[in-house]
Amino acid sequence: QVQLVESGGGLVQAGGSLRLSCAVFRINLSFYTMGWYRQAPGKQRELVASISSGGNTNYVDFVKGRFTIARDNAKNTVYLQMNNLKPEDTAVYYCNGRVLTNNYWGQGTQVTVSS
Repeated sequence: QVQLVESGGGLVQAGGSLRLSCAVFRINLSFYTMGWYRQAPGKQRELVASISSGGNTNYVDFVKGRFTIARDNAKNTVYLQMNNLKPEDTAVYYCNGRVLTNNYWGQGTQVTVSS
């Protein structure tokens, strides 16, 4: 059974940093486009950042310059470094892996940023 397991969430003050990790089991990460999404209460899930199998990255405007996505195919793990966090970054963050018709999600990790 394919599993994506997120970790690294928590409570942090505004301006602080967190590093999220997504450990992937039973698939070869190197073939997949990996993404981080987030969902705040009462809002739809939205893309935060993605990284292609070739290492090309994409960020939404509201995290550019603050968040960095990276992948370590040898460790089958994807990371999201989040700096200068803001209260509006508070959400459940989800890891996603997709290739062709395969689309997998993790269970999410809570990030709470206090003002």
